Amino acid sequence: MPLVDSPTRWPVTATKTPFTGNKTSVRTDEVQLPDGSRVHRDYQVHPGSVAVLALDERERAVVIEQYRHPVRHKLWEIPAGLLDVPGENPLHAAQRELYEEAHVKAENWRVLTDVYTTPGGSDEAVRVFLARELSEAEGERYEVFAEEADMRIARVPVAELARGVLDGRLHNTCLALGVLAYQAAVSGEGLEALRPADAPWPARPFPS
Repeated sequence: MPLVDSPTRWPVTATKTPFTGNKTSVRTDEVQLPDGSRVHRDYQVHPGSVAVLALDERERAVVIEQYRHPVRHKLWEIPAGLLDVPGENPLHAAQRELYEEAHVKAENWRVLTDVYTTPGGSDEAVRVFLARELSEAEGERYEVFAEEADMRIARVPVAELARGVLDGRLHNTCLALGVLAYQAAVSGEGLEALRPADAPWPARPFPS
């Protein structure tokens, strides 16, 4: 039988939120273990995210260089963003992020993978999409500010990005997941075997 992650809820006997930020918060739960003992667990409460591996006809991915203050690095990333609205359709959010960050639209969408980024310290769930058949978006470019104002945009072959991940030159989670999942799909059952763009996502349910 294939391995599958299973939803499980250990009892929470007490909870508090010592910090609430603009988009996320920190929660402390008192959790009862199966042996009856109790432990405290601190974690970030996160609305969830989407990311897009957008490929042109030459198998070049749209990538963005952005400053990330917590790690004190400018990282090359694929377009990504938060699920700002509770219950938001993740495909719509991904299309919005691709437009806002790269001023690009895509006609062909599939789900590459769904992941919990740091399950030991956050409940963040990310859906990574594959977007193909790209074209320039219509209208004016989205106005950027703060860290986004310093972004650089490039198109880089997927194979080159994969080498960068394995060589330790590229470190962004969604970029690494996206390019390696893409290569696994191509060398496996093929892109048409990927889930459709509106596939259910139990971690962040949305109306069908």
